[in-house]
Amino acid sequence: MTDYVFAPQPVTSVAIEGDDQRFPVRRIFCVGRNYEAHAREMGRDPSREFPFFFTKPADAIVPDGSEVPYPPETQNFHYEMELVIAIGKAGFQIPVDQANDYIYGYAAGNDLTRRDLQLEAREKGRPWDWGKAFDESAVIAPIRKASEIGHPTTGRIWLAVNDEIKQDQDIADLIWDVQEIVSILSHSMRIRPGDLIYTGTPAGVGPLQVGDKVTGGIDGIGDHAITIVAPREGL
Repeated sequence: MTDYVFAPQPVTSVAIEGDDQRFPVRRIFCVGRNYEAHAREMGRDPSREFPFFFTKPADAIVPDGSEVPYPPETQNFHYEMELVIAIGKAGFQIPVDQANDYIYGYAAGNDLTRRDLQLEAREKGRPWDWGKAFDESAVIAPIRKASEIGHPTTGRIWLAVNDEIKQDQDIADLIWDVQEIVSILSHSMRIRPGDLIYTGTPAGVGPLQVGDKVTGGIDGIGDHAITIVAPREGL
């Protein structure tokens, strides 16, 4: 038995719709600017430029229904509603037409962002970590198995703050679709079971305040809800 200097952290996991088993999270990848209108609102060319990725730590996961503390060091805390891919099989250099074989399921997610820190880093040519990879920044609803729902290519993706719709589009509008994203990522590194891929957000991103109730969903995949609460103090 291995003796550690302190107890290892528990495995981060996500609920699976209709199943008592849970999905253990290994890594979280996110695709930047994958809807044309969002690329425009972020001041970038909406053409089909090659996708880029950033990451979040596995323990940034926030389950559906949680209270999320307003994070530190930001005055511009944003929501980003996203389709999430859950990987269930290891693979490397996967052809686009075989990508579905590696997908365990899908979920509705929210890539919470410290926008001011992200934009400052972007303008200075620095990594986005402080704007994206902070505590409790990866909201996710229960995963729906691909074996049950297939591999959706269309469906409304939406988000509301205090019941006011802010984002409303269709996942058919992804610049790079699910299969292309999985294939492209797998040509850079070996994907493995437990990896999650947040596929990008539609236009309409905006700020959140303490007390806001955030709801969102994707047709045929699921809904999520969180509440923004006061900043955490202490441990």
